[in-house]
Amino acid sequence: MIQHHLPILQILVPLLAAPVCMFIRHPQVVWVWTLAIVWLCLPMSVALLLQVLDQGVIVYELGDWAAPWGIEYRVDSLNAFVLVIVTMIASLVVPYGRTLVENEIPASRIYLFYAMFLLCMTGLMGIAITGDAFNLFVFLEISSLSTYVLVSLGKDRRALTAAYRYLIMGTIGATFYIIGVGLMYMATGTLNITDLATLVPQMADHRTIQAALAFLTVGLALKAALFPLHMWLPNAYAFAPSVVTVFLAATATKVAVYAFIRVIFTIFGDIDVLALLPVRYLLMALAVGGMFAGSAVAIYQNDAKRLLAYSSIAQIGYMILGISMDSVTGVSAGIVHLFNHALMKGGLFMAVGAILYKTGSVDLRDMSGMGKRMPFTMAAFVVGGLSLIGVPLTAGFVSKWYLIQAALEAGWWPLAVLIVLSSLLAVIYVWRIVEIAYFQPAGQLPKIRDPAPLRLLIPMWILTAATIYFGIDATTTMDIATAAARALVPGGAQ
Repeated sequence: MIQHHLPILQILVPLLAAPVCMFIRHPQVVWVWTLAIVWLCLPMSVALLLQVLDQGVIVYELGDWAAPWGIEYRVDSLNAFVLVIVTMIASLVVPYGRTLVENEIPASRIYLFYAMFLLCMTGLMGIAITGDAFNLFVFLEISSLSTYVLVSLGKDRRALTAAYRYLIMGTIGATFYIIGVGLMYMATGTLNITDLATLVPQMADHRTIQAALAFLTVGLALKAALFPLHMWLPNAYAFAPSVVTVFLAATATKVAVYAFIRVIFTIFGDIDVLALLPVRYLLMALAVGGMFAGSAVAIYQNDAKRLLAYSSIAQIGYMILGISMDSVTGVSAGIVHLFNHALMKGGLFMAVGAILYKTGSVDLRDMSGMGKRMPFTMAAFVVGGLSLIGVPLTAGFVSKWYLIQAALEAGWWPLAVLIVLSSLLAVIYVWRIVEIAYFQPAGQLPKIRDPAPLRLLIPMWILTAATIYFGIDATTTMDIATAAARALVPGGAQ
């Protein structure tokens, strides 16, 4: 019986748990409470994924009100995959973050951090699981509002400025999205995504629907930090508490990309909007621009957090590039990169957080000799860096291999060349850190001989080991991504 209610429990459990943190308040007790909740959500999301792979799409009607009059949650292989990504990262971030939270956030605000963390997690999972376009907006705002608070909790006063900029840009993105939803509702009279997917193709020539697509695209592109709408991201990642940066980098933009996929391929799927309108080449141009601009700017950063933030902009470009190809192989590559990038970037930011904890700095100039001073942490960083580049036997290689394959299948060999060239830019900024950490003498910071604490190293190395494992054996992730792509892409099931 409980298994039948897993879709709503996945949302209700963290949503109801968040305000409890406000009553507990004790830092250690509220951490245990949050850990119990995220570890409960992980098996639920895995169970949903296994159930979908075994039985097909799960439809859960809230209050037994049939759609489109009632709100429904629809779980397919794509959003079940996204749920696993969010809960998996959260279940590692909470045990990893206990020490960093106590180190970077005043004790009087720790309970607030965990309350906002659970709300953010609720919003991200709600975006993935809901089958209602307006409900998606509600969850988008839940995740965004809690994220603004999380970013502002950073020690550096610039965290407040970063949170404010994020708030302004996020509000603009949400406004664009809700205007698009309003235009679709005006034209079709429904907010149910499945219903919209049936009605929208019949009105493809209406300017209202075309305007709705434009507003939805801009709004979600802002949320996903697609170049050139990415200006909120570097400061938000750089000045937020380290544990917040880990969680956001591994989940938030991925969920926004998921929402973008849902709009393009589910609501507007039967129109094949990427083929009929000049959306494909626009997305391709922005994706390639992000791949090169993000990596090029990362090369010149002296702050490790900002360097990885700009790297994320490039990686989002790879995801959008796969989606824009409008083929099963391309969309599969974009979807699997959601998962792979969560692994590698989560591990990388965990390594940076451990360095900040031990040294009090993430400036590259202070990382001289760090390879000998923190060998396990820097080894994890190197593995994550190799995955960003796309070196074989890492998860990043799998994503880029399928992207190149998709480009060649479509006859776009110049695009395949651009993918390789942009990856070579990643070599430069990853090598900068490797050179400083391993080939330069120790700097002025205290000579640290002991590694980071196990409570930081274990979650970091779980993600690092997963980066290697899914680079060697990507059968499971690619099967899920391919099944999702075939269900999404017009003609993909044939």
